[in-house]
Amino acid sequence: MQYPHPILAREGWPFIGATLAASLLASFFLPLGWSLPLWLITAFVVQFFRDPPRALPARAGAVVAPADGRIVSVERCADPYAQRDALKISVFMNVFNVHSNRSPVDGRVVSVNYFPGRFVNADLDKASLENERNALVIDCGGQLVTTVQVAGLVARRVLCYVRPGDTLQRGQRFGFIRFGSRVDVYLPLHAQPAVSIGEKVRATSTVLALWPQA
Repeated sequence: MQYPHPILAREGWPFIGATLAASLLASFFLPLGWSLPLWLITAFVVQFFRDPPRALPARAGAVVAPADGRIVSVERCADPYAQRDALKISVFMNVFNVHSNRSPVDGRVVSVNYFPGRFVNADLDKASLENERNALVIDCGGQLVTTVQVAGLVARRVLCYVRPGDTLQRGQRFGFIRFGSRVDVYLPLHAQPAVSIGEKVRATSTVLALWPQA
C-alpha cells in the first residue's frame, strides 16, 4: 500500500509538536531574544521531516533513487547480504535532505535484516559495513536488488516498515532514517549506472540505473 504522503512525515509529528509547544511557551513567557532560538529549532525540525510526493520517471523498469542526497559511490564490490558480486550505488543524505526511503524497484521482499553497529560519518565508505543498518533484499523479476538503510553520525534510528513476502512498487515508501544517513543499493553487475559520484539525486524521480533490456 502506498504511503499517502502528508507533506510532513508521520515520524516527525512528535518532534514537531514538542518543539512547537516549547516555542509557543517561550514566546508567551520570555522575551523574543530568548524564544527565537527555539523557533529556529522548530523550523529545522519541520524542514527535516518534510515528505513530499514524487513523480516516477516515464522509463519503465528503471531503477530509481531510494533517497534524496548526493552520490558518494558507484563501484563493483561484494554484496554481503545477497552473497554475490554487485554494482553498488550509494546516496548520502545530509540533515537538509528529505529522509523518507523509497523502493528503487518493483518486487517482492525476500529478506529484511537489521544489524546494530557504530555511528561514524555516513559519507565514509566504511559506514556501509560498520554502522547500524537495515538491509532489504528484493526479488525484481528474478533479479536481486539489495537496499540498505545506513545510520550516520547524527542518525540514531533506522525505521523499516516492510517484512519478507511484502510486495513493493517503485517509489513506494518503506522506511525512514532520522537525522543524516546513507542508503546503499546493490544491483546485478549487468545493470548500467545512470548517475556519477557527486551528482545530486531525488528519491523516486531520479533514475539511478537501467537494466540492459530497459
